[in-house]
Amino acid sequence: MSMTVSVLFVCLGNICRSPTAEGVFRHLAEAAGADVICDSAGTSNWHVGGPPDRRAVAEARGRGIDLSGLRARQVGTADFDRFDLIYGMDRANIAKLEALRPAGNATPVALFLGEAPGIGRAEVPDPYYEDNFPEVFDMLEAASRGLLARL
Repeated sequence: MSMTVSVLFVCLGNICRSPTAEGVFRHLAEAAGADVICDSAGTSNWHVGGPPDRRAVAEARGRGIDLSGLRARQVGTADFDRFDLIYGMDRANIAKLEALRPAGNATPVALFLGEAPGIGRAEVPDPYYEDNFPEVFDMLEAASRGLLARL
């Protein structure tokens, strides 16, 4: 019997990297029949309530994944109790998550690309500024596949 694993993906604004990671991971998990719960959030409150970046939505749609229903939210202390695993997209996200961690909480927080050792980099670049959505999508898909294989 498998138990449900809950995963939270975190980036800065929750409009590019983390909603894409959420959508990709959910899509692959469903296809694999894995019992997972996933969500995404941002360390900032800049886009709370807003949809993912149109470029992320378009890239995902082109790959058969619908991100249009997702809405940005800010990560909070309660997330450390709600999720089994929390993944940041870069070291700045990890630092903010660790600063937010409630005393005594032991929820694993890690860089998501750690699940894709073949990528050769630790951090997911921010496509909001770099406009490299296909490259970022490929990285997130590789990490999602690695995480699914490990679970």
